[in-house]
Amino acid sequence: MDRRTFFSAGKIKKKSYSNNNITGARTNSGISPYSGSWTRNEVIHLLKRTMFGAAPIDIEYFLTKTMDQSVEELLTIVSPLPSPPLKDYDTSEAQKPDNNIDTGTTWVNDHNTDDIIGERRKSSFKKWWIGVMLNQPRNIREKMTLFWHNHFATEMASTQQARFAYKHHTLLRSNCLGSFKTLARAISIDPLMLVYQNGELNQKGEPDENFARELQELFTLGKENNPNYTENDVKAAARVLTGWQNDEKTNTSYFTPERHDTTNKTFSSFYNNTIIAGVSGETGGDAELDALINMIFSKGAEASKYIVKELYRWFVYYEVDEASEQNVILPLAQMLQDHDWDIKPVLMTLLKSEHFFDVANQGCLIKSPVDFVIGVCREMQVKFPDNSDYATTYGLWGSLLYNCYLLQQDPGDPPSVSGWPAYYQMPSFHELWINNNTYPLRTQLTDALIHYGFTINGFQLKIDVIEFAKSLSNPGDAKSLLEDSLSILYRIELSDTIKEQLKREILLTGQTNDYYWTNAWNTYIANPSDMMAYQTVSSRLNELYRYLLALPEFQLS
Repeated sequence: MDRRTFFSAGKIKKKSYSNNNITGARTNSGISPYSGSWTRNEVIHLLKRTMFGAAPIDIEYFLTKTMDQSVEELLTIVSPLPSPPLKDYDTSEAQKPDNNIDTGTTWVNDHNTDDIIGERRKSSFKKWWIGVMLNQPRNIREKMTLFWHNHFATEMASTQQARFAYKHHTLLRSNCLGSFKTLARAISIDPLMLVYQNGELNQKGEPDENFARELQELFTLGKENNPNYTENDVKAAARVLTGWQNDEKTNTSYFTPERHDTTNKTFSSFYNNTIIAGVSGETGGDAELDALINMIFSKGAEASKYIVKELYRWFVYYEVDEASEQNVILPLAQMLQDHDWDIKPVLMTLLKSEHFFDVANQGCLIKSPVDFVIGVCREMQVKFPDNSDYATTYGLWGSLLYNCYLLQQDPGDPPSVSGWPAYYQMPSFHELWINNNTYPLRTQLTDALIHYGFTINGFQLKIDVIEFAKSLSNPGDAKSLLEDSLSILYRIELSDTIKEQLKREILLTGQTNDYYWTNAWNTYIANPSDMMAYQTVSSRLNELYRYLLALPEFQLS
């Protein structure tokens, strides 16, 4: 398909009913519970949106559940937090040994001020994060952690203290389905955010407005409200936030009363001319921060609508038209307020809704680079070495991290405080992920994983096409093998003509009878040590999956 068709794929009209039927809408479906069929198609749609890829083992697991049970399990996080990142970097004297920490043990509890070691620890953290996403449990936590990382964007490049980054992301991960208001408050004095937004430099007489502005413009209220907060509101909020600093040794932030502006702060009519009284002493920082957060979240309609739109663009579709605003955004925003800013009930309702499972909202998002890289490894069941071989494992995670970077999504270092442009840049949004540079790079990655992979310390990381085929329901049948593969990898249905052509030209090597593949497969299964039989099957499967993973349809979620 051409580029425009590619980007519009999935915008399929579906007749649906709602209290607000709006002419010209993509769909008029709303947040009423989904009551349609629960098949592999719906399971895979749910998994691709809530996890990184739909791994075959997860598909089979959730097929044994109902839709309600599946969503509830995905949103009920009982698994422990992942084990912390390890020291995987060079320990020779010439390479800054970091002697306090043994290789293969975690550095997150050790304070170190050396810039070189700081860079290595940040690299270790990023590689570790790739591993966490690859090994995610069956819940939404990792998808939500990346969501919050994009929303409350920070850049690790702003500090040499990798421990700040680990603490920050533990905060996001631990509160991923909790109170939006509580998380916004915690973020305000988080050490990494204080560094990134100059909060630790914000003091009486020299207020720094960076975080005060982003707290309102990007993190809670947005730019679209009319009326909205004013420049004087930014200045007043900055004064409220004076006095907070970081302690690198303890990996915490703290409040210094002497650096705090204790005068009263007056806000505009947008905030009902609220006055936050200046508070002196050790409790002044917390008291005024609480007052500021309460004031911002008193704008319930604005704050709730803003974050629900962000969730919608992440999980459903990038375009919020009039129908989706009336039928989905506004009722969910009210629900968020009614549940005291708790994210979980809102997501539970959205992911169980007729709107989420509407065919117009399936296969309509272009995968982010992280979703693409992690997803292809999980869906094609790529095997990694045992975690005890940390040097090899971290090296391989690093190779995948580098590919995310090449594809324009570097986890830990979004390009700005606004996050990645694909989630906010109108009108293109997710189309920004695909261009003349990144699309060929995506294909180069999947080609590499199929043909030769990445080799570190003698371990070859690659897609084992035969093992993947074995996991399917009937790999000896060419039609079944192709249909099963497409059901996992694609969200857009290929025509029968194209499927027949793929089967004939690749699996049957130009023949017309299916037994040409069945015989080849059965011969190999009967004698897997027969190299000729192996090569016959392997070469055909390599070519099939290389082709499927290179098509535009594979880029869609």
